[in-house]
Amino acid sequence: MSLRDHARGAVRDEIARKAWRLLADQGFEATTIDQIAEAAGMSRRTFFRYFASKDELVLTRLVESGDRIAEALRARPADEPAWPALRAAFQHIVELQEAHAEVARPLQVMLRAEPALRATRQERRTLWLELLAPLVAERLPPRPGRTGPDIRALALTGSALACFEAAQGAWAENPGVPLASLLDEAMESVGG
Repeated sequence: MSLRDHARGAVRDEIARKAWRLLADQGFEATTIDQIAEAAGMSRRTFFRYFASKDELVLTRLVESGDRIAEALRARPADEPAWPALRAAFQHIVELQEAHAEVARPLQVMLRAEPALRATRQERRTLWLELLAPLVAERLPPRPGRTGPDIRALALTGSALACFEAAQGAWAENPGVPLASLLDEAMESVGG
């Protein structure tokens, strides 16, 4: 990446940080692009040089989280089974959300409650599934004697994502309950 790309990335990160604070405090619909631009110290026009919309801003952050999960999954021992490797890969995001609960909890509520974000949530789920399923497939044993499409990686990844989303939803609504414990319980109930 060039210096210009790094600078652009830093500005995008700063805009996103300011936006997430506003979104956590006010909700998606109530937060305007003008407010985000003002909080980031720029004009509305400058905001649009970095993001096409509030939806894109939200989706970009969610996709980045998926990239972190994928990196963590790649870093797991090659002989680790898929299900525990997925649980371990989620841990970085779990720790980030728990460390920044004052922002993460309201954002989780917002992602579930605001009708305008339903499509964004679904797009995130699809992107994460497409990103993680091939990595999960590498961890699965061969299927001797079986023919037809191998859907195991999609099924495992989709199940793990559903567990993660269920845990995040419960955590957002129940302060004082650790997200890690909720995720462990959800994944144990499906994987055990």
